[in-house]
Amino acid sequence: MRNSPWLVFTYTVIIVIGLLIALPNALPQSVLQRIPAWLPHEQVSLGLDLRGGSHLVLEVDEADLTKERLQSLLQDARRVLREKGIQPKAVVRSQNQIVVTLADAAQSDAAVTDLKTLANPISTGLSAGQADLNVTANGATITVGFSPAGISANVDNAVQQSLEVIRQRVDQVGVSEPTIQRIGGNRVLVQLPGAQDPSRLRELLGSTAKMSFHMLAPNNQPGPGVTMLQDDEGRSYPVLDRVEISGDRLSDARVSFDPNTREPIVSFRFDSAGATRFAEITRQNVGNPFAIVLDNKVLSAPVIREPITGGSGQISGNFSADSATTLAAMLRAGALPAKLTVIEERTVGADLGADTIKMGIYSGIVGFALVAAFIFVLYGTWGILANVALLIHTILTFSALTLVGATLTLPGIAGVVLGIGLAVDANVLINERIREETRKGKGAFAAIDTGFNRAYSTIIDGNMTALIAAAILFWFGSGPVRGFAVTMALGLIISMFTSVAFVRVAMIEITRRRKFKVLNIRPLIPFSPYDKHIQFMKARFFGVTVSALLSIASVVLFIHPGLNYGVDFRGGIQMSVKTKEAADLAKFREGLDSLGLGEITLQTFGDNNSILVRAQRQEGGEEAQTAAVTKLKAEVAKIDPSATVEGTDVIGPKVSGELASAGILSVVIASIAMLLYIWARFEWPFAVGAIVTLVLDVTKAIGFFAITGLDFNLTAIAAILTLVGYSVNDKVVVYDRMRENMRLYKSMPLREIIDKSINETLARSLYTNATAFLALVPMAIWGGSAVSSFAIPMVFGILVAGASSIFIAAPILLFLGDWRRRHAKAATATDAAAEIIPPEEGRSRKSAS
Repeated sequence: MRNSPWLVFTYTVIIVIGLLIALPNALPQSVLQRIPAWLPHEQVSLGLDLRGGSHLVLEVDEADLTKERLQSLLQDARRVLREKGIQPKAVVRSQNQIVVTLADAAQSDAAVTDLKTLANPISTGLSAGQADLNVTANGATITVGFSPAGISANVDNAVQQSLEVIRQRVDQVGVSEPTIQRIGGNRVLVQLPGAQDPSRLRELLGSTAKMSFHMLAPNNQPGPGVTMLQDDEGRSYPVLDRVEISGDRLSDARVSFDPNTREPIVSFRFDSAGATRFAEITRQNVGNPFAIVLDNKVLSAPVIREPITGGSGQISGNFSADSATTLAAMLRAGALPAKLTVIEERTVGADLGADTIKMGIYSGIVGFALVAAFIFVLYGTWGILANVALLIHTILTFSALTLVGATLTLPGIAGVVLGIGLAVDANVLINERIREETRKGKGAFAAIDTGFNRAYSTIIDGNMTALIAAAILFWFGSGPVRGFAVTMALGLIISMFTSVAFVRVAMIEITRRRKFKVLNIRPLIPFSPYDKHIQFMKARFFGVTVSALLSIASVVLFIHPGLNYGVDFRGGIQMSVKTKEAADLAKFREGLDSLGLGEITLQTFGDNNSILVRAQRQEGGEEAQTAAVTKLKAEVAKIDPSATVEGTDVIGPKVSGELASAGILSVVIASIAMLLYIWARFEWPFAVGAIVTLVLDVTKAIGFFAITGLDFNLTAIAAILTLVGYSVNDKVVVYDRMRENMRLYKSMPLREIIDKSINETLARSLYTNATAFLALVPMAIWGGSAVSSFAIPMVFGILVAGASSIFIAAPILLFLGDWRRRHAKAATATDAAAEIIPPEEGRSRKSAS
């Protein structure tokens, strides 16, 4: 048995190229600048939580918002009076109100009543239920304006809308996992990872992007109903005020290039109603110019040459590739309800804090070392090969992340951890299969060939279920969910190369060169969980009952007292602190965590002497928030007497309702997709057992969060997603052996087959769970508060997933399998009886009875 030289050469080239691509991630910037230009220099982009980035505070322009709302109110007032048959002399906007002058003062009361129908009730705050408009009459003159509570409500609504529009715009231009939060009553905080172009950010976030299409005045003559607008080059255009079609009707906008000039242009497409209207406008105005206006600036004013019936068009202008991309992104995301003004711009440090990241790295290295040592103890010298494969897997994962331009955040690291865990699992499966074949008396090459072939099917099924989940999470999720999906998918694909292809070639080469007749994979410490005959199914009722009770208790705990939602979900308090010397984040974190205020996050802000302190919203009303601020200020002064608190704000949650809904939806759809795959690859009892057990595992993990009071934040979401992938993979491995034994022992009772299969995979289950446990325990102990929301639940989840594969998934399969066999026997007996008794005889017996 020999390896193809070309295969060995190809694998070597892949590994060397991957090493060169990943190498810049391990080099400091000073060294990276000195290496030759022909070598790769790109590094994995780190997210806001690991690296920091740009910090902007934007404020809703209240005057601009009121102006916009009054303009809309002006049109509505004219419409209502016209519909009611009331003839005004004039309806005009005067400063911050609409003034209606009636031709007949006797219609004043009726006009006031009709104009009050334009008011909307305020839905939140102390003024809830009140109208947002004040309508007053003085003879034939009626004034309509927003009340102070109405203006506040308008600003509140504008901020809420702006949060979603900003999030969509940032996503459209490819900035991964930003922080977008509300601050106070009329401001929005935007933090973007890495070094971003400030001018482009201002354009992207500050432009309202209100687009509309207008005809130009006949003969280019200004007059009533005409506004003179300019383009970028200063040319003036007499634009009719009437909007022929608004940008709300755009369904898509993309950057393309003019085939003649090769200059960037923005191609747009209308929805069905917009396409019909656009066709009508262009049909009626052939030969006339029309203007495309964005935020009171003419983008272009082409002449309509022919009717445009396809529902699409192009915007050309003096665009660069970046400005065209920004414009297309803004048009796709939609217009902001009001202008946003950048009132503060700084750089910020890592969201998690440099001290936490350092501890996370150290604990991760310790975890990797423990896993490597454990594998070496399990498989002796062959464990060295497994560890080399694991190291290559990690290197190639970072090279792949560099190539695809992914942004690595803490949820992304969770995906990497899961990928490494499943790669370890693949190595364990292969080594255990080879050991099994060797115990049957096979020679070295035969054991390698059969061991890899039999392990390959299991690895494929386990990885495919996880890949399907990753694809669904990426497609339907957003933000951190997508980051997790990308890193998990890359890790799974790479593990197929490192754990299967590379290890197989290496084992064959070592065996051939060392001329091994028998492949003895011996542990350094004798331990043999093989040839056990434990009757696990005897405990099936106990296992299912305990699991069901724990899951019910978890649901009760989820309802009351509930999860300890952190700043990400709840919002809370943000405090700016200034110190004379560089702030000691570890010291501040230790002191503030001791206050018992829940999640506390620290972030350097502008320089090392300024920090942002965030604490989650406290239970209770404003008194509870005020008490928390007092505690924070007192503790800050105690930690560093030179520190001063420069400001305190109320902040909204990072996770919007839309983002949370997308995350939940993606997990549900991923679970259904995995169920269908397991159903197709195995049979429906396997699929039902896997998904029911997965639901029970996840509910217990959520119950663990509730009973321990751990912060439930984006890191916790990463833990839940990791547990989903790990749990399903664990079930698939056990199921795969059951399916194999069902084919081998067709006359054996199902209960005995299940017990036999669990005993045969017991070593793999113990070893895989132990490696995952060893990798995460250092993070749980030393990783710090920011990492603990991931590591501690994962340690618990690994134990639960391992136990549930044996005591929950297997009993469910036994119950369903026995039910199906009884059903099949009953159906067979019925069919046999029908064949024995002829139809005529059956009818005669029936009539006789």
